[in-house]
Amino acid sequence: MILADFQGYFRGAALAAIASLGLAAAEPAWARQPSESFSELVDKLMPTVVNITTTQNVPQQGPRLRDMPQLPPGSPFEELFKEFFDKRGGEEQQKRRGTSLGSGFVIDGDGYIVTNNHVIQGAEDITVIFRDDTQLKAKLIGSDSRIDLAVLKVEPPNKKPLPAVKWGDSDKARVGDWVIAIGNPFGMGHSVTAGIISARGRSLNDSLDDYLQTDAAINKGNSGGPLFNTDGEVIGVNTAIYSPSGTNAGLAFSIPSNLVKQVADQLREFGKVKRGWIGVSYQSVTDDIADSFGLDRARGVLVANVTADGPAAKAGVKRNDIIISFAGQDVLDLRRFPKIVANARVGNTVDVVVWRGGKEVPLKLRVGEQEEAEKQNTSAQGGKKPAEPDQAVTSTIEQLGLSLQKVTDQLRERYGLSDQVKGVIITKVAPNSPAAEKQLQAGDVILEVDQKPVTSPQEVTDLVTKLQQQKKRSVLLFVERQGDPRFAALRLQK
Repeated sequence: MILADFQGYFRGAALAAIASLGLAAAEPAWARQPSESFSELVDKLMPTVVNITTTQNVPQQGPRLRDMPQLPPGSPFEELFKEFFDKRGGEEQQKRRGTSLGSGFVIDGDGYIVTNNHVIQGAEDITVIFRDDTQLKAKLIGSDSRIDLAVLKVEPPNKKPLPAVKWGDSDKARVGDWVIAIGNPFGMGHSVTAGIISARGRSLNDSLDDYLQTDAAINKGNSGGPLFNTDGEVIGVNTAIYSPSGTNAGLAFSIPSNLVKQVADQLREFGKVKRGWIGVSYQSVTDDIADSFGLDRARGVLVANVTADGPAAKAGVKRNDIIISFAGQDVLDLRRFPKIVANARVGNTVDVVVWRGGKEVPLKLRVGEQEEAEKQNTSAQGGKKPAEPDQAVTSTIEQLGLSLQKVTDQLRERYGLSDQVKGVIITKVAPNSPAAEKQLQAGDVILEVDQKPVTSPQEVTDLVTKLQQQKKRSVLLFVERQGDPRFAALRLQK
């Protein structure tokens, strides 16, 4: 039996088996024959994709007077060389033109084009080349280095609208879906490759952890080009490859279109990206922490600190709250929460749900704008009081593996603590103990136990004993390390 016959037999047998089970007779997606060609689709998409060339002045060392050959005094060539180096070497640096190549695509018939920031970064001149070899000078509207996107603007010839792409929903793209990449590999001009989505949610840097991975051939010069689905919609911007040789190795990464569209809209409106900010520090919710707060399972983020007069503080968010929903999206874990907040539109009022006191509390929060750099704490500390005798008020909690002592001036000096720090300081952590498992260490200051402030080792001991009597599985500590607050849920050993 030849291969085609075998495939037909298998397909027919599979459909017959489905029918025998009383299931719908509609042909399942996996049984359909793939399209023979992408040619018709590509013909429609090609005019929307552009090649991009940029030029910039780059430093080049010129001849300098100190590089002049050493000639005997009075030599007939001495004046000749001196005149040459004075003329051309007087400028410490000469300039030459540098060129880079990339890709992009038209998102609006008025001439707006999306590409990667790294394609046009530092460029003095940007030229966009269309499939029919039309060349237009482009103006940079705005760029964002964190997401690696830029928006350009050209003036359409004869004021006729340019062919533009249609946006697709990258959230609906599934692993195994066919995709098409069009770009300018190695500056060779418009080229097409095809493949599938190999994976989702890939992380390449701190700013984005949701890349689409594809095995479609992507090479140098494809950067900034579109990734299309089989409906001809853009679902990604080809941005990076993973390859030991620098050429296609079947591992390429695209920024998802839902994020691209949002960033492009802001670049067109503001010339920059305005990222959301709410003014809280937070951490993951572990199973132990969820149990301590009476939450059904580990989800959301636990608020460790709230910036005074920040958006969260004004909305009523408090330390010890667990944010479980933000702007209508469930907060599943710590990894995705920063992106949800950053993508919230600045100035909008959003719904926030926190877990507080064993129940859900709804709040309204007006999103602020994220600052480009955090302000450093430069407040000068006042003069210290004369050291008082070290009153060794100590305690050991063997169940947790902690040795504790009340904060004193001598301990402040030993561990580099400020005068404002108050609480109970950890002086020793037993190896292989619950405290060691949570990476607590000497010098950490316990501020709260079970959400209750503590100022002495005895208070810590009493609260831990009470939790044991209540047969709690863990104890929640709020600790501070060199000004950085966080929660730690320690299991209570039986």
